[in-house]
Amino acid sequence: MQDRSEEQIISRLLELENEGQSERRAELTGERYLTLLHDPANGRSYILRHGTDETEGAEIPSGTEFYEYAHPDAAQQAYEQLLGEARQAGELVDEDSTDDVGDFESSGAEVRDLFADESGDELVRDPVISEEEEP
Repeated sequence: MQDRSEEQIISRLLELENEGQSERRAELTGERYLTLLHDPANGRSYILRHGTDETEGAEIPSGTEFYEYAHPDAAQQAYEQLLGEARQAGELVDEDSTDDVGDFESSGAEVRDLFADESGDELVRDPVISEEEEP
């Protein structure tokens, strides 16, 4: 297996996080995040600490760092330690955060209300169903 650069690893970890693949994710002060991830492609576990990306994926957020572990248990233990340190320093905002994860613009149809599929919109109506009356 070819060794990947730090930038390639960080890009992969951000991709996994944006796809909702993180095992745990905490929000820290200053719009920073601490994330525990497992990469199924190589079987390794990671802790990713990063800020928000203002460039919509064009650049890796400054100050991004990661820690790599061969075993998930070691990664989990290290994550708990880093989380505890953040809590003690007063930097922990939310221990279970999904803020700024993924691209919600492309995550499917917008749900307008409980009966959104019963709209009078001709694009929603099915002319084959006989129960629907013509306007």
